[in-house]
Amino acid sequence: MLSNKRIQELELVMEFEKVEECFKEVSSWIENVGRKRLKETINLDDSLEMLLQAQKQFREFDLVASEYCKRGQEALKKMDRWEDFSSVDVHSYRVKLQTYKDQLEEFCTELDENRHRICETVRLYEFFDKVRQGICCTEECVKS
Repeated sequence: MLSNKRIQELELVMEFEKVEECFKEVSSWIENVGRKRLKETINLDDSLEMLLQAQKQFREFDLVASEYCKRGQEALKKMDRWEDFSSVDVHSYRVKLQTYKDQLEEFCTELDENRHRICETVRLYEFFDKVRQGICCTEECVKS
């Protein structure tokens, strides 16, 4: 039984090394591209036109970012079996795995929050634009 468990642990380590390339690629993209682009969306412009342009650019980024999130999550699913192993030999791999998982979850959450914030901001600006147009039309009618 001990031998079988050890063989399973070695198989997991080999599997981890294969999946780790995907983790490294996703992690590198998040740190070098993803986080920077998310920071760019913190300050949104004051006009509806500029906001719609920012939303369009974010949607393009969101497609790519969502694909990286999906790839990272699929890689993590392949490593679900790690939770059954607690030996010292596997511990360092579990720590790496948890680090990747935390980074991915944090980024995906920030992406979702920014997507929602931009969408709500656009809706609010569109509403205010309609109100402003209504006020202008009312003022013109009163002047006539």
